[in-house]
Amino acid sequence: MPGERPVLYESFDDRFRTGRCMNGDEGLEVLYTGCRWAEGPVYLPAWRQLVWSDIPNDRMLRWDEETGSVSVFRHSAGHTNGNTLDRQGRLVTCEQGNRRVTRTEHDGTITVLADRWQGKRLNSPNDATVKSDGSIWFSDPDFGITSDYEGYRAESEIGSNNVYRIDPATGRVDLVADCFGAPNGLVFSPDERQLYVSDTRAGYIRVFDVRDDGTLSDGSVFAAAGARAAARFDNLRFDDDGRLWAAAMADGVHCYDPDGTLIGRLNVPEAVANISWGAAKRNRLFITAETSLYSLLMGVTGTHPTGPGRRPWLDPAR
Repeated sequence: MPGERPVLYESFDDRFRTGRCMNGDEGLEVLYTGCRWAEGPVYLPAWRQLVWSDIPNDRMLRWDEETGSVSVFRHSAGHTNGNTLDRQGRLVTCEQGNRRVTRTEHDGTITVLADRWQGKRLNSPNDATVKSDGSIWFSDPDFGITSDYEGYRAESEIGSNNVYRIDPATGRVDLVADCFGAPNGLVFSPDERQLYVSDTRAGYIRVFDVRDDGTLSDGSVFAAAGARAAARFDNLRFDDDGRLWAAAMADGVHCYDPDGTLIGRLNVPEAVANISWGAAKRNRLFITAETSLYSLLMGVTGTHPTGPGRRPWLDPAR
């Protein structure tokens, strides 16, 4: 019917309803629109702000929770893509145009964490996740070097699209997983025993066991787009009950039970690139989708992007 609000929550399994996944706002809130392609949202709890990337416009934007205002966080930003926080609350950014992973220090200076592997330039780092031991893991597809739209057209020096680990003590960059069409989003399970990686071109989410020495097992398929032709997996996030939430582009936001069953979906009016949990209770889901930033206050709570354990900057001793 004309004017009827689209259904936000779509349940495929009763666990989506009984798990409180359908509790919360009845509609999406539009926080900003006007991007060319929005990605990489990360919530900064100390400032009650969200930072995200507008890749083709080569800028990072900042939304303020107190005022609702949006301003430019950084311009000429290296066509940044994914953002996260390290264990000290510093911003870690995948600069796909500059072909490097960087850290913004507390004084605003930028430190390059990785720009090469075995002497060869990275392709175009896409997304990063931080383990509780301080190591930084990132995906490196070729999206930023295939054209000038989201980076700079160039030939790959490495010749493949891989996932890497940055050692927190030495800064050494190690290849930890390969054989991808295009590795994209990656996230650790809440207990950090598995690493989940989406492969956008293959239409899969793969899961790897994490060994004590930081190496990975061969990754099996956790979920596949299958008959959902509109789905192309991008970034991934967990909630505190172990469900995996996946940005699925034109198919909205998928929700998977720990056993790999697709139990529900959030319908979003634009193609969803990335999602991130934030706000004081970590129950506000932020969604970057094509031109816009959306949010949704939910009945579930997301895990923290820097893994389990106490963070002095966020969890001060009482």
